[in-house]
Amino acid sequence: MDACTREVTAVSDEHDEDAETDGGVRAYTVRLELVDEPGELLRALEPIAESGGNLLSIHHERGSMTPRGHIPVEVDLESPPERFDDIVDALRDAGVNVIQAGAEHYGEEISVVLVGDLVDTDLSDTLSRIESTADAAVRDLSLSAPDGTEAVSSARVRLAIDSGETDAALSAIRSLGADKELTVVEPLLGGEAA
Repeated sequence: MDACTREVTAVSDEHDEDAETDGGVRAYTVRLELVDEPGELLRALEPIAESGGNLLSIHHERGSMTPRGHIPVEVDLESPPERFDDIVDALRDAGVNVIQAGAEHYGEEISVVLVGDLVDTDLSDTLSRIESTADAAVRDLSLSAPDGTEAVSSARVRLAIDSGETDAALSAIRSLGADKELTVVEPLLGGEAA
């Protein structure tokens, strides 16, 4: 048994007795993005256990990376339905990037282009703020910096958003762009003639 498995087992075993079983439990899948550093998996699993989730399995894809250079992790867990939102909130409060939670899914995708001093304004922070304020998931990122990271660069960001929330997401992205002095090139929406 490797150190990571021992850590996971310890977290899961420690909280098995706290999980409700008389009210019925459901299985859920949570997809996370983790930084490739020691202890990050344990840090992500602690809020699950502390919120009453019971770990079923963990698929830790250490050999692959997300567009942001993080490691995708899929966690199967069970919990009473009334505790699941608390688990997801606890993960987010702990700074864990939750890509997908249970039945939560995104019904639309849009792409925006950001232009400006993306590196100097902290691209990672920009993407994190887009995900939190626009309630979107970054699905893909393409960065172009032909004159180096000290000059103006551009990034095409493909986002997954909830159905019907395009206007709200774009409004949040516009506001973030204004805060960071970035130009936001928005997608053409609708099929109306000009």
